[in-house]
Parts: sequence; C-alpha cells; structure tokens
Amino acid sequence: MTKQLHVTIWNEYRHEHNNPKVAEIYPKGIHGAIGEGLESEFHVRYATLDMLEHGLSEEVLNATDVLLWWGHMAHNEVEEEIVERVYRRVLQGMGLIVLHSGHFSKIFKKLMGTSCDLKWREANDKERLWVVSPGHPIAEGIGEYIELEQEEMYGEHFDIPEPDELVFVSWFTGGEVFRSGCCYHRGMGKVFYFRPGHETYPTYYNEQVRRVIYNAVNWAKPATRSYPAYGNAKPLEPLT
Repeated sequence: MTKQLHVTIWNEYRHEHNNPKVAEIYPKGIHGAIGEGLESEFHVRYATLDMLEHGLSEEVLNATDVLLWWGHMAHNEVEEEIVERVYRRVLQGMGLIVLHSGHFSKIFKKLMGTSCDLKWREANDKERLWVVSPGHPIAEGIGEYIELEQEEMYGEHFDIPEPDELVFVSWFTGGEVFRSGCCYHRGMGKVFYFRPGHETYPTYYNEQVRRVIYNAVNWAKPATRSYPAYGNAKPLEPLT
C-alpha cells in the first residue's frame, strides 16, 4: 500500500488580516484554498508566520514530505533558525514548493544563492503559462497552456540559477515573458518554483493551477533511498 504523503502548507497569513479584498477572496486563508486542492489525496497540515516557531518545529518538519511556501510582506520576520531548519530538511530529502512572491523568501534565496529579483507590475495582466516540457510529470493533465485572465506580472530578468528543468514559461499582455515553473535539485531534496498566485486574485481556485501544485507535490516527494554517509570513511578494500 502506498504511503500517504504528509504535506505542510506554510503561509504568512498577513494579507488576509490586513486587506479586506484578500479576506473576501480567501476567507480560509491562501493556505486554506491551496489545501482544498490537496486534502483529498494527501495528509495536509497548515503552518503560519505567527504560530510558535512559525509552525515549523523540528517535529513538524521531520514529519513533512513536501513543504509549500507562500510569503510576501513579511519575509524579514522569518527567523534565521527556522530558515536553517527548513534548509537542512530540504538537503535531507524534503520537497519544497515555493509559490509566487515566495521567490523573495529567505529559504528560496538561500537555496538559490542569488538575489531572486525580477520585474513586476500589478495591472490586471492576462497570464498565459506555456508548457515547454510536455513530458514532465508536473505538466501531467495540462494542455498546451494555462490561461489566467487576471494576474500580477513578473518579468525577466529573473535572477535565479539556470533551472535543472523548466516546465512553464509565462507571457503577459504587456509583452513580458517569465520562467514560471522551475525545478531544482538540492542535496537529496527537490525544489519547484511556481509563479502564479497574487493575493488579490482567486488564482488558487483555478483547477489547472491546483493540478500543477498536486503534480508538483508528487514530483517533489522524498526519495526512498537512505541519506548518504559523509565524513571520514573506512576503506572498502585493504590498503597496501
């Protein structure tokens, strides 16, 4: 019998308290809307910035197969100890899915080693996410593209390392393009960055967006092999 994956969805949960428009769109929080697309298949836990240890204790992370991260207005409030804790778990095999403005999160920048900066514009742009790797498991069940009638624009240059695999490229009505579905391997862990999800648009109710996130969880799940041994090693053969 296949083990049910344990997924933790982390959200700042600040916009929903400070912006009535966001609260109206996401009455259960952005994390709640994302979770609705996953709860039927996975064991889902929620964590937010203002919880003790940001909801990401050693116990929680050790029980997490895949962590989803949405942040925007309070990146600097995330404690360095928690960032380091998540970083270690990714290297040990926990999957990480970074959503939308999480590109500027401390954990994503630490894993990428770059500024992760970009161009942006809030102007009700149409976004068309083209599938550029149709055989990739994250694109399973998605047609040639996903079209979102209203989204915030992100544009190149996106200061990230070259993705190990690029699944989606976005086009916006202002003419910009953006690498919007990027896969990385870090240590034993897998990292997927997925661009859509501005807080004032109902993006996380879109069935195709939910399908991508569902696929990404399955892609990012930990490998079943043991963690490698490091440090001083005894020889396998006698030394002469």
